[in-house]
Formats: sequence, structure tokens, C-alpha cells
Amino acid sequence: MNDMSRSPVTVNDRTYPFPKVPAIAICLDGCEPEYLEVAISKGLMPNLARIRETGTDRLAHSVIPSFTNPNNLSIATGRPPIVHGICGNFLYEPETGEEVMMNDVRFLRAPTIFSAFQKAGAKVAIVTAKDKLRALLGAELQHGEGGAICFSSEKADQATLAENGIDNASAWLGRPVPEVYSAELSEFVFAAGVKLLRERRPDVMYLTTTDYIQHKYAPGDDEADAFYAMFDQYLGELDAEGAAIVVTADHGMKPKHDANGDPAVIYVQDLMDEWLGEGAARVILPITDPYVVHHGALGSFATAYLPEGADRADIVARLKALPEMIAVLTREEAVERFELPADRIGDVVMVSGENMTIGTSAHRHDLAALKEPLRSHGGLTEQEVPFIVNRVLPAMPSKPELRNFDAFFYATTAAGVSA
Repeated sequence: MNDMSRSPVTVNDRTYPFPKVPAIAICLDGCEPEYLEVAISKGLMPNLARIRETGTDRLAHSVIPSFTNPNNLSIATGRPPIVHGICGNFLYEPETGEEVMMNDVRFLRAPTIFSAFQKAGAKVAIVTAKDKLRALLGAELQHGEGGAICFSSEKADQATLAENGIDNASAWLGRPVPEVYSAELSEFVFAAGVKLLRERRPDVMYLTTTDYIQHKYAPGDDEADAFYAMFDQYLGELDAEGAAIVVTADHGMKPKHDANGDPAVIYVQDLMDEWLGEGAARVILPITDPYVVHHGALGSFATAYLPEGADRADIVARLKALPEMIAVLTREEAVERFELPADRIGDVVMVSGENMTIGTSAHRHDLAALKEPLRSHGGLTEQEVPFIVNRVLPAMPSKPELRNFDAFFYATTAAGVSA
């Protein structure tokens, strides 16, 4: 590669140094900072403990809603949802009257860091646990022989050179495709990342996991400890290869249940039906996705579309009076405070408290699959996430200025700093 092709790369009004060594961002889905603190205190994460001491250890803020898709795409674009357009896993399209998944590339309004680096001549690799993110993260990438690699653990055996830059990633890695609801789905990501780093030496690599374990198990639980001990081993292998690494998360995770272990929920569609008439308003839960076994579509962020002529100020006042809510905003306020795209949120935005979730109507949530007390995310109380770099970057800020979507800026910056 000539010197010209190693010039800084500008995308979405941010400029990134061309990395001198592989620049890796790792998104630990649902990684409440306490998971790391507990596991390190038990001696289960010696590599991360060392990296925190010899590198840079900070806390950052995620974007709101603190859900998977908005934050992964913020990390992938280096910008908040008002720029890239992905403000949930799920949205309501008023023009069609339909509620749809927001995982189609047509919803993405900004180029990714990955596509910009590939156009600049960089080798790019992306491994995601669930396939729902793969198309969005891989938008505009060129695959084929010598092209970008982008595949999911979930459908690793279906990967092709033309569509994913690699044929049958499951066979290539020598691991069977894991169950979707398992820690192994994330372990597959880490194992693939290590092999890609050793064999392909990508200039930019993104590894992003699933929060199945975090939804089910609290910090300090055996299963959670085992997950982070497993991650630490792979982190040590990545670090040993000389890569510049940023470890962050898309969101935290909090208990959302009462003293009896039952889900703590306020059903806002039922309230709206009482206040405005049945079905007059429409409450949307952007956490909704095909993988609801571990959260029952219950999170701490919701948006509501009100009928024409409704007194929005009155509805906002009623919602604010509910003890379950910690923030209720108009659309305009939410655009300003949370940097959300105005045309993809409702008239009202709601955020519930640390131990509370928002539902639509009680009869619409099937909670039978929840085998453990509910743990979930989406609100302000799950906004704090780890941000750890395996290089010394003394000028790096902390929350709230530092955002999880600064991951690749600092990974590429760190890739020019001596280990």
C-alpha cells in the first residue's frame, strides 16, 4: 500500500487516522460496568486488569435509546442516530401504518466507517453475533476475493465469498454454528476475530456480541463470571498480536423486576386507551426484535404516536406524573436531548426508571419464556458503559463527553501509539 492510501479517512464529518497496526473495536453487548469490576476482583480477567492498568480506562455514554441497533450503528458510523437514522430495533412507519424491523439497509442514512476505510484501501473485517446487524454493518462493503469480510455467528455456515467475503465461516473456524440463545454465539465472534487477525491482518475490525448472558445473569453470577473469563482469554490473544483495541458496550443492563421476581412493567398502551380511547394512540417499543426470549420486548424506552387533535401537553403532564417514569419528552425535546431523527420517533418519548420497563398492553406481552427475573435496558440508567483502550491515550475524556461511538476514533488513534 502506498503512502497516499494511508492518509487519514474522513467520514460523517470525522477524520480517522489510517491505522499503523490493526485497529479493533469490541462491543460487549449489555456490558454493565459492574460485570467487569466483579470479574476482575475475582481474578477472572487478568488480561483486562493488566490492560486497564497499562492502557486507558474510562467510562463512556451510549446513545439513547440504549438498545443494540442504535448503538452498534453509532459505533459503526461514529455519529448519533440523528445522523445515521437507526433509532431502534423496531419502528412505526406512519406513511404505511406498519410496524417494521429497522434492520434493512434502506433505513441507514450515513456511510459506515468500514465502507469509508475500504474505499481508502484498508482491509476490513466485521463479525457480529446475530444476523440482524450484519446487513447494516456491512452496508456498501465490497466482498469477493480480497474484499471485506462481514458475517454473523448465527448464520456462519451460510456465509459465501460473494455476500460475506468468506465461504462457510463455520467450517473455516472449525466450530459448529452455536444456538442463538447461548454464550457460545458470542464466543464464536471472539474466536473468529482472533483467527481473522492472525490470518488476514485487517486494518479495521469490529467484533460485536449478544447480550443473552447479561439479560439472564447478574454481575457475579457463575454464568456471567464464566462469560467474562472466556472473553478475557480471547482479549489476551488479540492483544498479544499487537492490535490496538477498544473495549466498549452498546448499553448497560439493570434488574427490572419486583421483590417477587416478577417483571416490573407499566403498560402505557393501556393507559393511552383509557385516556384517549381504545387504539387512538399507538405505543411503540423500539427494543422489539425477533429475539425476545430473554427480554419479552420489555425495555425502558418507548415512543407514542398520538391521534390528531390530542392535547399533547396534557398527555406529557400525565406521563410525567407517573412514578415509573424518569423522563417524558416531546418529539422536539427528544430530538434535541437524545439526537434522534424526528421522523422516526413519535409525538412523545418516555424513559422509565432503573428497575422499571415500559410495555404496550398487558395482553400483548408473552412473558412465559422469561425463566429468570427480568433484566433489561433502553433508558438513561443503562447509558454508562466501559471504554478501555490497550494503549495510553492521556488526553481522552470520560463520560459524558466520551461516547461509545468514539470507539474507532480512539482505536485508530491508538493504532499509531506504541504499545
